[in-house]
Amino acid sequence: MGKHLLALALILTGATGCDNVAWGGIDVQLQAPPASGEGTDSLGGGPTSTDSVTKVPGAILLAGDRFEERAELVVVGEILEGGLTPFPDPRFPGDSARLATLTAPGSEWVLFSEGVRVGRLVADTSEAAEDYCGAPHRVSGVLELVPSAVAAERFLAFPAEDVADLPYSAFAAHVDVFDQRVAALAIARDAITRNGATLPSDGALGIREHTQAFQPVDAARPWVATTFVNRDQLGIGSPSQGAYGLLVVARPEGDGFVEAVSVFRSVEAEGKGVPQYHDHMDWDGDGASEILVDVFGATRRWFAVLDRRDGQWVRSYEDSCGPAPRPTP
Repeated sequence: MGKHLLALALILTGATGCDNVAWGGIDVQLQAPPASGEGTDSLGGGPTSTDSVTKVPGAILLAGDRFEERAELVVVGEILEGGLTPFPDPRFPGDSARLATLTAPGSEWVLFSEGVRVGRLVADTSEAAEDYCGAPHRVSGVLELVPSAVAAERFLAFPAEDVADLPYSAFAAHVDVFDQRVAALAIARDAITRNGATLPSDGALGIREHTQAFQPVDAARPWVATTFVNRDQLGIGSPSQGAYGLLVVARPEGDGFVEAVSVFRSVEAEGKGVPQYHDHMDWDGDGASEILVDVFGATRRWFAVLDRRDGQWVRSYEDSCGPAPRPTP
């Protein structure tokens, strides 16, 4: 282990613990993900091909959470020039063999949190993540983190061979403040109302479930992401009638905060899909952070990505399971 890494030998505080193709958004312009074979990337191996499409393999993105001194990382997708795409792609037979090699016990993964490199994980187990849509591969192992990031709880990860030249940077954990929380409540009230949903009698405060401050790579000050859940839970499980989930992201403007993007999902209209901020990183090198979102359905969970394209927020990727069951009375 290099001198910059600190192996976690002590048990520290643990982290927090598919159902619909269409994921509605308030201000998110829906945009289909690019075809898996489009584009190339400077990371990865030689080209693979089918009868009609050639692909230069890109870096494989994993994401996961901390569980005491360990972390579990789940395959999210492959980063190509056109953006994040599903991996493995059944059109490319070589993807399955590549995945098996990348996720085998002993594989090394470089960890990122809050947009910067913070450590590594050597996989000691590899299995199917049955609680995720499509049962993607999951690896787990002991965390090795730089001292400043020993309390980090959520991670993005890439194969060590793909990011070996990326340096470590200063890690800063951001704590939400009063003004951010107040702004998120106001934005949530507006979002719930404009989507025709019912605001609880005690307001948005009673349904606020998760708040996370973060600072995009192109931002001078921290933003905040907050999830609100009505008549449901922030996790896998059956919703009640009238349930909905809402994620609001607020950015600083002047002396206050304004809405950057919000995503609303009604169970009656679309099935359960409660969104929660996971982490951010500029993984496509465009100078702006992409936001990875955890989405919790009735029986499984999945990932989605919020990205800025031509000044507009779009949902650029989602790997949900298919039509979701509707709630029972």
